[in-house]
Amino acid sequence: MPTSRRLPRCSVVKASPLRSWGRRMHSSLRKATCSCRQVELVCAGEPRRVYACSCIECQRCTGTAFSYRAIYPEAAVIGRKGETKSWRRIGQSGAWLEQHFCVNCGSVIFMRAEALKDAISVSVGCLEDPDFPPPQKLHWPDRRHRWLRLEGILDESSASS
Repeated sequence: MPTSRRLPRCSVVKASPLRSWGRRMHSSLRKATCSCRQVELVCAGEPRRVYACSCIECQRCTGTAFSYRAIYPEAAVIGRKGETKSWRRIGQSGAWLEQHFCVNCGSVIFMRAEALKDAISVSVGCLEDPDFPPPQKLHWPDRRHRWLRLEGILDESSASS
């Protein structure tokens, strides 16, 4: 099984102060934190893509009807603080996916996937940004809960890749 690269670590992030309403620092710098605030991940720039996924594994991982994530290049991670653990599973495609979570509170901060070369997928809820862009696509729409309707979001089956 391939080994994953470690994200850069740093204990001090030089950035503008946080706004009082959340964790968005300014338009091109965002901080994801876990529930207990012991893990922080700072990403620079805008995400490559924002998506939702309603596969059964994402439902289990998040404890809700779908995951909501943003894909950032690994090079966009400019700061990381706190200890995480990870677990790896094999997806239906046969490729691995690896969830990274806080060792204290268990919040899933980000994931890596074999199919995501040199990128990570950050849990958008950890960014605490009510103005964060909506998902552009819903993966595994056939697995979504019947009540789930994401207005203006393309289902994976109807979106061109």
